[in-house]
Amino acid sequence: MDAARAILMVAVMSLAPLSGCIGEEGDSGSLSTDSLNVWPDIIPGGDWTVIKLDADSDMSVFVPYFVQDPGSMRAQNGTVFDLKEGDSVSVNVLFPPRNSDVFLLIGDYGRENWPIRASGISWAAWDSGVDEGSSSVMAVENQDDGGEWPWIVPGNDDGGEVIVKSLETVRFQRADLTDADGVGASGGWVNGRDVYDWVDFITDDTPCATCGADGAVGYLDRWIGNANPSYEHAITYFEGVMQGYGLDSVEVHRFQSNTAWAVNICGYKIGSVYPDEWLIFGAHFDIAPPVAYTPGAQDGIPGYGTRHGAYDNAAGSSMVLTTASVLAEFDARRTMVFCLWSSEEEGLWGSRSFANDLPDGVTVSNYLNLDMAGVNYPGDYALSVYLGPDGSQEEIDQAGMFYLAEWIGGDALDLGNEMQRGREAWLEGGESPLWGDIYEDTVAVYESPTARSDHDSFQSIGVATLGWNGLVDGYPCYHRECDTMDTMIEYMDTADSTGINNLVHSWDIVTWWAVYAFLHMDQTPVPNEL
Repeated sequence: MDAARAILMVAVMSLAPLSGCIGEEGDSGSLSTDSLNVWPDIIPGGDWTVIKLDADSDMSVFVPYFVQDPGSMRAQNGTVFDLKEGDSVSVNVLFPPRNSDVFLLIGDYGRENWPIRASGISWAAWDSGVDEGSSSVMAVENQDDGGEWPWIVPGNDDGGEVIVKSLETVRFQRADLTDADGVGASGGWVNGRDVYDWVDFITDDTPCATCGADGAVGYLDRWIGNANPSYEHAITYFEGVMQGYGLDSVEVHRFQSNTAWAVNICGYKIGSVYPDEWLIFGAHFDIAPPVAYTPGAQDGIPGYGTRHGAYDNAAGSSMVLTTASVLAEFDARRTMVFCLWSSEEEGLWGSRSFANDLPDGVTVSNYLNLDMAGVNYPGDYALSVYLGPDGSQEEIDQAGMFYLAEWIGGDALDLGNEMQRGREAWLEGGESPLWGDIYEDTVAVYESPTARSDHDSFQSIGVATLGWNGLVDGYPCYHRECDTMDTMIEYMDTADSTGINNLVHSWDIVTWWAVYAFLHMDQTPVPNEL
């Protein structure tokens, strides 16, 4: 790739001013890590949990993780507490799901300015002295109705040295699983094992004469087509699932234009501050029909279409359902919309009809897309985290979205090294090799020049989007009958781990990445910078 891309990638990573020094003992008089006591001793990771902070001296404490404000009851990205000696505060906090090392920053009482890590590294790397463009933030008055705790916003001064208190978390795991079954990603607010179980159920082809027109326990034959009873059976089922989550409403939208028609299933959680701003999370639930010939597959792969559609796209649909199940009871500023699109395989009919027919006064703040995620890191393939729209391939147009994606991946998911490999792979070959070649330990965050899935429908109306996928054009079962759960497990098998374990961890990473992005975008939407 040309030198301009490399230079501009480096420039984005260095947008912010460098931070000051850090250390265990700063210039804060008698303050030390022992001045702040944290309870309980065993802190859960990957789940909302209440911790108590006790101050033995006057101090300010920066909590650089999602917390739930006790006034607004909404999630906010960090806060600062001013504590006098003997004061304590209880905090409902979401510590990282895939990084057991967590950190609190301590400074003098009343401190407003704080250093923060660079987006692509963890707090642990930052604390050890790695400096790849660290920046600063400041505490300001809460900007929510009813909110009590300060918000954290970008700043121009890091405030100097801080005291860093390190803690460790432990993530809950199911007792009925082993390492081979993905037990390490089986607990928490959301988890990859739940996604795995969803995909396994949707694509279950165990014969069942009473289960529907597809004759199977799962929901097969999900291709769009007039009077396809299996498709309508799936629509009714997914509508019922979303209704069971307790969302404010669930709607089946039907669109028709000449012979083209689409059916979308969308669940709505009305925003308590900006109800007419919609934050949408979507995946298509239709699959490639038997007539959808896709050239270029290796010889011997049967069929041109699939009954199962495990990778494309039961995987994305399952992540939408998993996310909707936990966010349904969570108060958000903006209306959260969880959609299963139809007719993606026919040309994005479902999402395009929805995006072009929004109610009067409604805008979409951001859109997140899941399509073909799963056959990727930690298997021997790259995980692509793509953002857009892309104005040109010579520079990063969506710097804010790029920063957010790396910020989440760098610490909550502990993927700093993998993202560095992804940067190098992207700069060397761009997007196409990432979709088709073998890579180890590679997670690429980049602005995509292509839009072959439902995110294009929202980019076309001016919305900044974020999405995830893995192996695409290099997957021999793409749009074919062998797109089954068994094939995915086989492709994710590596020398040091089972296919099931890698698949569970893959879906754990992607689902958590999307949930974190959702929480960030609810507090501060990411604008389209073109």
